[in-house]
Amino acid sequence: MRIVIAGGHGQIALRLERLLAVRGDEVAGIIRRAEQGDDLRAVGAEPVVLDLESASVEEVAERLRGADAAVFAAGAGPGSGTVRKETVDKGAAVLFADAAVRAGVRRFVVVSSFGADPDHQGTEVFDVYLRAKGEADAYVQGLDTLDWTILRPGSLTDDAGKGLVRLEAHTGRGSVPRDDVATVLAELLDTPATAGLTLELISGSTPVSVAVKSVAGN
Repeated sequence: MRIVIAGGHGQIALRLERLLAVRGDEVAGIIRRAEQGDDLRAVGAEPVVLDLESASVEEVAERLRGADAAVFAAGAGPGSGTVRKETVDKGAAVLFADAAVRAGVRRFVVVSSFGADPDHQGTEVFDVYLRAKGEADAYVQGLDTLDWTILRPGSLTDDAGKGLVRLEAHTGRGSVPRDDVATVLAELLDTPATAGLTLELISGSTPVSVAVKSVAGN
């Protein structure tokens, strides 16, 4: 498959790019700065320089044409203020979804956040973040032209992945290594029967492949 990942220099994205490249997929990662390109090339991904906060739908669609799947893994990141939660965590996600529709890329996977909710209340930065992610998720969920899957990981850690997870519509709170998030994303891309599902992910006792097959109804 050819897979295009928005937020290609993110910690989860780099792990996912390496996994996909090793198994033989063609991977492109959208990045904001050219100097990030070497990190993508090091994991076997093609860097694509494009700022999703200023690009047009057509510019993004041009990068997506010919892809078999798209993954939105971008985020404003820690330390960013409320404005960029709106322009990246919400705005860029909506833009990327619209571009996928225009480019004819149906398979669309979103890396969201545990607790994302368009009706989340509060004015602190994290409140705005959860609301922005929830609004972006709701927008994608409303697009019947995409075969979307939304993944909402719990608290992210840099612990070594164990490949053992809990993946359900509702898991309860917990943490999960970024390694395992990337492994789950790769498995979701291979499992089209997970389209239309919004899933929470934390560490657990079920092997990733079994967990994904279970939610897919297999």
